[in-house]
Amino acid sequence: MVNWNGVYPALTTKFDAHGQLDLDAYEVNLKAQIEAGVDGIILGGSLGEASTLLLSEKMDLLKRSKEVNSDLPVIINIAESSQANAIKVAQTAQEHGADGLMALPPMMYKSTDRETASWFTSIAKSTDLPIMIYNNPVDYKIEVTLEIMEQLLKLPNIQAIKESTRDLSNISRLKSAFGDNLKVSCGVDTIALESLLMGADGWVAGLVCAFPRETVAIYRLALAGRIAEAVAIHRWFLPILELDINPQLVQNIKLAEVITGIGTEHVRPPRLPLAGAERERVLKILEDGMATRPILPDYLNL
Repeated sequence: MVNWNGVYPALTTKFDAHGQLDLDAYEVNLKAQIEAGVDGIILGGSLGEASTLLLSEKMDLLKRSKEVNSDLPVIINIAESSQANAIKVAQTAQEHGADGLMALPPMMYKSTDRETASWFTSIAKSTDLPIMIYNNPVDYKIEVTLEIMEQLLKLPNIQAIKESTRDLSNISRLKSAFGDNLKVSCGVDTIALESLLMGADGWVAGLVCAFPRETVAIYRLALAGRIAEAVAIHRWFLPILELDINPQLVQNIKLAEVITGIGTEHVRPPRLPLAGAERERVLKILEDGMATRPILPDYLNL
């Protein structure tokens, strides 16, 4: 069951040197997430290189995830250009045992508010799975406004929103407007702690892919009211978290996974692994962070 509380990694997709799914490498990372105490996972998101994945590959990832831990909620992302394909993903995910969906607005077309509401409504009516709406107008140029959310919440399986406007005050707007009727997750790593303190229910995280224990520790410490400890970890983490708000976030985070020993750098074109001065810059941030990596409290027993 998905309750939308806690840390939900937007997992990277692992490939081998030939661009094929590397499910064994994926399993290494997944087990690290589970051991760190994450509350669910999201597959095939932007960080998961959604635009390069076949639907069958998403289902292969879902299957392996359930083989590793059948109780872990698995959310399949919908990022499609046509309504028909979006509905196909939703229905196929349900048939294969997914626990929920995260849905983006239409890809490649800047929909109007009416079209955006219709898009999400059609997806929701095609499935029984609970749905998180992904609101990221910075990257996708379409904002899911309060007015749109008011319409969508009339549908019982639309239950949550990934809030990625980068406007921290929007957490309060959403909570004031909808209260407990809408679960709100922060989708921007750099303001995650602030979002939790303003009432966010969860964190759809990126750098968790490389640093799962630190990410979950921040969430659980904040929830327990141990704010000073959460702040100290977050301040250490911030230079690394800023790698998430970058056009090369996939390459950045995959390099971070290599540094922490739970991933590979392989990406699918048009992406290429980091190279030259930019790779050295990212490596320096990661190496500095590893040199000062904090000792964490026993956050799992909070």
